[in-house]
Amino acid sequence: MKKIVLTASLLAMSFGMAHADPIADRQALMKDMGRAVGSVAKIAKGEQPFDAAAVKAAFATMAADAKKLDADTLFPDGTQTGGDTEASPKIWEDRPGFKTLIAKYQTDTAAAVAEDPQDLAAFQAQFRTVTANCGSCHQNYRVKK
Repeated sequence: MKKIVLTASLLAMSFGMAHADPIADRQALMKDMGRAVGSVAKIAKGEQPFDAAAVKAAFATMAADAKKLDADTLFPDGTQTGGDTEASPKIWEDRPGFKTLIAKYQTDTAAAVAEDPQDLAAFQAQFRTVTANCGSCHQNYRVKK
């Protein structure tokens, strides 16, 4: 009985993996990061009071998503075209540069979580660092439709 359950589980998992959609996966990840940034953007602009819990949660989400940001998995060869993607061909033309920006984003989001800013000035400094990564990547590796 255990073998049947295990076999069925493995088949179900492999079926799900066989139908993975890197374009949809990366878009979902980008949207989640965007929501995290947006959730604290008004705080960064001084339009809302500083909220340490909201800041911590946003940075935690960004850092968790950054760990999932893998160029080879989310931007494999063959996903340059097709589907509704804003990924620039530069991603595949300059793979090392793209991976370097991903690594920097991962490092900076982890540092923001570790710092755990407890006041507006500290948060704004970390937020600028983290979101500068977003801007650099989007300017170089995104085609706005």
